[in-house]
Amino acid sequence: MLPTPELDDRRFQDLMEEALRLIARRCPEWTDHNPSDPGVTLVEAFAMMTDQMLHRLNQVPDRLYVKFLDLIGVHMLPPVAARTPVTFWSTTPITAAPLVVRKGTRVATLRTETEEAVSFCTDEDVTMVPGPLSRLLRVAGPEGRPEEVEYGSHGVRAPFPAFSTSPRPGDALLLGLENAVPGCAVRIEFDGRIDGVGVDPEAPPLVWEAWDGAEWSACEVSSDGTGGLNRSGQVVVHVPASHRSVVLAGHGAGWLRARVLEPTDGLPGYTSSPVVHGLITSTVGATVMATNVEVVDGEVLDPAEGVPGQRFTLSRSPVLAPYGDPVLETAARGAEDVWETWTRVEDFTASGPKDRHFMLDAVTGEVCLGPAVREPDGGLRRYGAVPPDGATVRIRNFAVGGGARGNVGAGAVRSLMSSLPFVAGVENRHPGRGGANAETLAEAVARGPLALRSSNRAVTAEDFEALAHEAAPELARIRCMPSEEHGSVKLLVVPAVPEGERVRLEHLVPAPETLERVARRLDEVRLVGTRIMVEPPLYRGVTVVSKITAHHRATPDRVRRDVEEALYRFLNPLPCGGPQGLGWPFGRPVQVGEIFALLQRVDGVDLVDDVRLFAANPVTGERGQEARRIDLAANSLVISYDHHIRVDGASQC
Repeated sequence: MLPTPELDDRRFQDLMEEALRLIARRCPEWTDHNPSDPGVTLVEAFAMMTDQMLHRLNQVPDRLYVKFLDLIGVHMLPPVAARTPVTFWSTTPITAAPLVVRKGTRVATLRTETEEAVSFCTDEDVTMVPGPLSRLLRVAGPEGRPEEVEYGSHGVRAPFPAFSTSPRPGDALLLGLENAVPGCAVRIEFDGRIDGVGVDPEAPPLVWEAWDGAEWSACEVSSDGTGGLNRSGQVVVHVPASHRSVVLAGHGAGWLRARVLEPTDGLPGYTSSPVVHGLITSTVGATVMATNVEVVDGEVLDPAEGVPGQRFTLSRSPVLAPYGDPVLETAARGAEDVWETWTRVEDFTASGPKDRHFMLDAVTGEVCLGPAVREPDGGLRRYGAVPPDGATVRIRNFAVGGGARGNVGAGAVRSLMSSLPFVAGVENRHPGRGGANAETLAEAVARGPLALRSSNRAVTAEDFEALAHEAAPELARIRCMPSEEHGSVKLLVVPAVPEGERVRLEHLVPAPETLERVARRLDEVRLVGTRIMVEPPLYRGVTVVSKITAHHRATPDRVRRDVEEALYRFLNPLPCGGPQGLGWPFGRPVQVGEIFALLQRVDGVDLVDDVRLFAANPVTGERGQEARRIDLAANSLVISYDHHIRVDGASQC
């Protein structure tokens, strides 16, 4: 049997000792604490009755815990669905009619022998728009004026240099497409002659951008077979959804450009310009956000009984509240083609007898209609309308699914679950983010006292943290700190990381919609005059360089992997890291001594010969000087950055 949880573990003797301590503190004149004293006899009687009451209270099953939480307005939080951008690839380049991938298209990860497939649904329609090249412009330097290059129906009329004779930062080659291609993947086929360009093909100082009418936005490059226009080949760029057709230099088109950057990290720049012999553009795919949900539309529930307070249970739960807007519909018997729409509300406080309102418990999947309450004068007051007896009841547009399983790695989504003509495949180029499991009963019990104390008002730091976690359960850590500005509160949030992946800085950037949701919720409960700032903490990269001698029976490669895993787990801002396994504490310094002790405890390590610490910038990769101690600001956390471990085998005796 499952162990019975105890709400209060005090016993008779504990109650007696506590009562006698209070007597000595509050009534020092009472000095006789012997069992023969009549007052002590009364204390024993009350302690015995309290002990019996605690014993009965500890027998309350978990099912009633939820009822207790309901009484104080605490409801268990449903899971949160992960989201990831998915790219649909066409079988052939789109040259004629646009190809539309409809909202609700289902894709999934590959099913294995041990794991079920994780499915996703697209959030909106996305269109693969034909994007043939129609114009070419060149710009010399950041302040240069666009210069048109002759381009006809048969392509480039004469070879021309893409940039200036001696390319410099700001030089650009502009490609004008016949149509704007928002959210599309565009393949650029480049044919050119290279005369000692001089750049590193793996890291060329070149960026592809798209014009939205107001600014140039960077395009993601998924493949570059030209090495930065170093050789003939193909470049696939993913155009942002904000791309628009605008007039530039007197020509209307959907504009893309390749712009020369300033070389970094000591890499070489362009010494001469690539010579363009031919350019062809075509649309080969489109990207859209997908959510780890399954949308259910039109589930028929039990028939209405014509009484107030009737409850219906959905066949699938929990319901993901932020995805879709569930709508309840009823149709009278014999008139199934005429449906009345009911609106979801949080409670029936403001509902009148004719208001078609309903409540939905997202965790249990229970639909409840308005009750009838007996008034002091003996009459009944109805909070919400009642459908006629025998009416058909159905619910539409609700989503189920979600959870941490949706935090899949990049490239995991590869399967099409919906039949799509002219679509060859699908992939997610970025990992799924934001998925969180439903709140457990133990977590709800721990949150209950905080909710009761805050009374839906954010006053203390604990109030801000509890209400922020309620608004965004997908956040792994939340820390409330006073701001430098008077009357301001700073909330530092750390998102969860996809399972099975090492923590990188890009994982720790919270989604804009998450920050907006937290800020909107806290704005409802803050005190008047309080300013709230929701942002991620500062991250200080830490690099460990160590030399280790492995045990003579251990394999050096395995020891090195275990040491690296221990470091990445220890120097980790998420709840699995830190000295206590609760996440690295805010502002706690990193010292070489605790790293030494950590490595010495790894299985297979015989001797830790040397440990060195270096602070690193996780954005630029720049490392500082060796330090015995790395101090952190109060709003900072550490993140592992490129550890270097050398493991030597022990000499045989």
